[in-house]
Amino acid sequence: MQKLGFGLMRLPVFDENDRSTVGVETVKNMVDLYMDRGFTYFDTAHRYNDEMSEPAIREALVNRYPRESFLLTDKITLNYINQAEDQEPFFKKQLEICGVDYFDNYLVHNMGSVWYPAAQRLGTFEFIKRMQDEGYVKHIGFSFHGTADVLETILQDHPETDIVQLQINYLDWKDAGIQSQKCYEAAREYGKSVVVMEPVKGGTLINLPDEVKDILCAYCPETSPASWAIRFAASLEGVPVVLGGMSDLEQVEENTNFMQNFTPLTPQEAAMLEKAAEMIRSRTAIACTSCRYCTTDCPKNIAIPDYFCLYNNLKRLKNTSYMANQSVYYMNLTRRHGKASECIECGLCEKNCPQNLKIRDLLHEVSVAFEGTAPLKMSDK
Repeated sequence: MQKLGFGLMRLPVFDENDRSTVGVETVKNMVDLYMDRGFTYFDTAHRYNDEMSEPAIREALVNRYPRESFLLTDKITLNYINQAEDQEPFFKKQLEICGVDYFDNYLVHNMGSVWYPAAQRLGTFEFIKRMQDEGYVKHIGFSFHGTADVLETILQDHPETDIVQLQINYLDWKDAGIQSQKCYEAAREYGKSVVVMEPVKGGTLINLPDEVKDILCAYCPETSPASWAIRFAASLEGVPVVLGGMSDLEQVEENTNFMQNFTPLTPQEAAMLEKAAEMIRSRTAIACTSCRYCTTDCPKNIAIPDYFCLYNNLKRLKNTSYMANQSVYYMNLTRRHGKASECIECGLCEKNCPQNLKIRDLLHEVSVAFEGTAPLKMSDK
């Protein structure tokens, strides 16, 4: 199997303010190019693209290619599950939406210190094992966002799992909070295959500071930022596939081009990326990947990832005119979404955040930067 997977979380849309407006015809072209070049692995979840990822992949892939010609991974997302009895209807509905009789891989979504207790209470791992035993799933596992000690607990509790899906990229590899390296080593110690997600960290490792671009270009001018990032993850032992969250045909063209004849990183290249990571970290204020999980339950409809992106741009580039542009973008977004200052500190965003960001505190910073004021903290109200 070719090592580049097609992550279906950031599909192209007609309206950037409505992630459900998926351009299915564009997705068909993307799928065709991806499949024509010998790649076969697709990864989705019910919540992706505001619940339109699964229908899009049915139209673009399942209805147009033989079932045995591709591998499809889906997930059970516990935000949708209130009681154990809800799990089987949810699963069967996913099969129906995707238009398949089975999933090649089925994962418990977004495990970590917040959602693992819920999975234990609901018996979710036992449920997906039963689906495997009944022939609806070939391989089972879980996606994980958290610290290595929590990961080890899950691996000890559930040796029946086959796959662990981890956030791995050269920026997070030695990060003390995300612990990519420690989590990878734990998964390998327990003999699990590691599927990599977020290899370019939501675009962070593509939109690089100029001095980092200069280092990479000086080493090899023809190699793109995406290539460095994806090859870093794909070079790790025990990684059968690295997911690329591709959003347009050009990204599919680029990623499949350099991954068709994949070559692992050399030690010199790995050392260069470690230096690049240090430089990027020094210029990144908020380590957001724009997964948009935080917006799912936000009662004030605050465009959290978009505001964080603008805030990072402010911190990364000190040019006065550029800062003014970011303020204009911010005000345009607030015409359709709640302002950062309208946060009521309910905490639902932090519960859903895979990066464990202190979103409420960060929204205070964003509000000061773009509005000149911050919302009152709950303790002051």
